[in-house]
Amino acid sequence: MTFQYKNVYINETSTVTGPYEKKGPLNHYFDKSHDEFYLGTNTWENAESKFIEESVDILLAKTGKTRFNIDLFISGDLLNQTVASNYAASRLGIPYMGIYNACATSVEGLILGANMIEAKQIHNCICAASSHNNAAEKQFRYPVEYGGPKPKTTTFTTTGCASAYLSNQKSGIRIESATVGTVTDMGIKDAYHMGAVMAPACADTIYRHLMDMKRDISYYDLVLSGDLGIYGEKILKEYMKTEYGINLKNYDDTATMIFDVENQPVYAGGSGPACAPLVTYGYIFSKMKKKEYKHVLLVATGALMSTTMVNEKMSIPSIAHAISLEVTE
Repeated sequence: MTFQYKNVYINETSTVTGPYEKKGPLNHYFDKSHDEFYLGTNTWENAESKFIEESVDILLAKTGKTRFNIDLFISGDLLNQTVASNYAASRLGIPYMGIYNACATSVEGLILGANMIEAKQIHNCICAASSHNNAAEKQFRYPVEYGGPKPKTTTFTTTGCASAYLSNQKSGIRIESATVGTVTDMGIKDAYHMGAVMAPACADTIYRHLMDMKRDISYYDLVLSGDLGIYGEKILKEYMKTEYGINLKNYDDTATMIFDVENQPVYAGGSGPACAPLVTYGYIFSKMKKKEYKHVLLVATGALMSTTMVNEKMSIPSIAHAISLEVTE
């Protein structure tokens, strides 16, 4: 399913990150980076909520608005019952919708917000997505203190939050269209190879988007996936060529961009709901504002698993949502 929009814009964004992102190649594109994981709290989960609040505070300062001027707050994270977003929302006091699509959450939020703005149900909204490396590791794998070894195909969950202010006011980056993906299950059970799990879903959504919009892949200056990692992006390229006859040339993956994969201990690259929007709102938007990119297709990917289902040896389904971003002329 693909939607088209006439009057939806991302007017401002904000990005807050943790210590690994601070040491990565894109740090100077982020609004704020921290040197530690706790942010003065007593748990990693509380710290993630604080990342969200900081990101929203920065965004409000940029827009010159207060929380009372915001119609809706849409946010999601990796934690069970989206508790990081829930607790942040309880303190922000903005009407709230908590969402979950794993690492595809950021684009899901943008689509929901864009649809409501286009339908004139709301005037504006804030869409946020967060993740925390230590909190996610504790929930999905093993607490980091255990020092459990991981295979090289593992991705490293990003720490931070990215937020976007959407409205019908013409400025910033226009949301031109969006494609809601379908759930794909290729029978893969390896929770340490998310790139292989999510690449087919990413390919399917890209293909559906191009077919629905009657476009060639060359329409986009950049196709940006997130977050497949160094192995998943190779699988995606091969899958697109084999299944659909499409060569991904102007393509990159946010998981391989946010960290220095060769020199940081991050395995196959980044992951987490914050990964794709941190790279997009920071680095990619800076390129778009300079008009180095005019048309960008952002495809956020998510592995829809739980520890229960993985422990029961179930295969891991995945999803990908795409959003077409254009420079405002």
